[in-house]
Amino acid sequence: MKIDIILAGVGGQGILSIAATIGLAALKNDLYLKQAEVHGMSQRGGDVQSNLRLSDKPIHSDLIALGQADLIISVEPMEALRYLPYLAKDGWVITNDQPFKNIPNYPEMEDVLAELNKISQKIIINADQIARDLESPRSANMVILGAASPFLNMDYDSLEDAIRRQFGSKGEEVVDVNINAIRAGREFALKNK
Repeated sequence: MKIDIILAGVGGQGILSIAATIGLAALKNDLYLKQAEVHGMSQRGGDVQSNLRLSDKPIHSDLIALGQADLIISVEPMEALRYLPYLAKDGWVITNDQPFKNIPNYPEMEDVLAELNKISQKIIINADQIARDLESPRSANMVILGAASPFLNMDYDSLEDAIRRQFGSKGEEVVDVNINAIRAGREFALKNK
């Protein structure tokens, strides 16, 4: 088993929380893990990207080569497009359809969505709305993780366990909100893949 993942978004959207959750779940599944992070401007609104490589065998490099990513998981649609050259021919893109307009010349959303719709294997989800419907707008990142969960090749329960470990110190309410978010995202993906 091997899976190479590009996580993308902008600062403040919870990309690193997604990476930490997947990482904890990978360890529970006795997988090897390598991660490399790139923080754009190291502030809210700057580009954030992480290479996350999981395998049942030792991993020698923490970087994913062009055309080799099995998954692009993005909390922002234009950021998903930025990393398409890394996507393998049979790879999947899981992205939020809601933009984070952090630049003055952000493209028209119709153009961004038109490009995303050219991808054959994709899940495009309004994670922001689902999180708001759950009365937890800050959990959109966990909705995205839930939408990606069917493609991670690991036991789903280990992701929920990882959320409990990662957010447990913040209280039961925070854990429950994040578990509800990941479940909602997973349900959407299973219905729409």
